[in-house]
This record gives sequence, structure tokens and C-alpha cells, in this order.
Amino acid sequence: MKVATKLAAMERPADIHPTWVFLSNHAHVLLCIARDPDSRTRDIAARVGITERAAQRIVSELIAEGYLKRTKIGRRNQYEINRRSHLRHPVFNNFEIGPLLDILNTADGAGPRPRRRSPKSKQPRGADAKPRRS
Repeated sequence: MKVATKLAAMERPADIHPTWVFLSNHAHVLLCIARDPDSRTRDIAARVGITERAAQRIVSELIAEGYLKRTKIGRRNQYEINRRSHLRHPVFNNFEIGPLLDILNTADGAGPRPRRRSPKSKQPRGADAKPRRS
């Protein structure tokens, strides 16, 4: 009977939320932006489970530390992640955030967003590719 009681105590009911998570809210916000660079802070807040004001504060902190760049397009913001930024914890500060974001985006089946090629880095198309129409 004691074993059954211990097993029951180890099982957590589905409606109880965990008391801690592996990733910080900053990481969750970065993941949301990695998936949708045109996200509104209202949408980010809803996905992460924080207030809109907290999402605004986190985005501002990420911009101030160089992890994000914000570009205004009309009334909306578009964000660009500096994938070469490093993790902040002293144990991991020599690792860039780009590969971590790729792994976390792939792990849930969402897959990494395709990277846009910058106009400077136009690569020649393969010999078998059809010529572009002007």
C-alpha cells in the first residue's frame, strides 16, 4: 500500500501548473519573435503567459542589450534577432543564441524560419536553374 501511495503522490494532476520552467520569459519572448518577427507585444504576451507590459519591458531589455533590433514599418514593429549575441550566464557566455533558437524551434515541429538573404549576399543560382524573368 505504501508503494501505491508514493506513486500517486509522484503523479501530478494535469490541471496543476509547474512551479518552475527551464527557459526564462526572455527566452520565450525571443522564441516568439524568432517564429514571427512581426509579432505584436500583445500577441507575444498571450503566447508566453505574461502581461503586455511585461512583454514590452522584456522586448525593450532585449533591444538595449543588442539581442533584438526593432524597425518601424508603418504602425507596426518588425524585429530582427542578432543571432550572434551570446548567452548571458557565465557558464554559457561563449555560446551564440542562434543555434539554440534553431534547436528549440525545430524541437516542437515548428521548424526554423527560413532566413532571408540580404541583397549583398546574392549567391549565383545553380547551372540547372531557370533564368529569372525581369
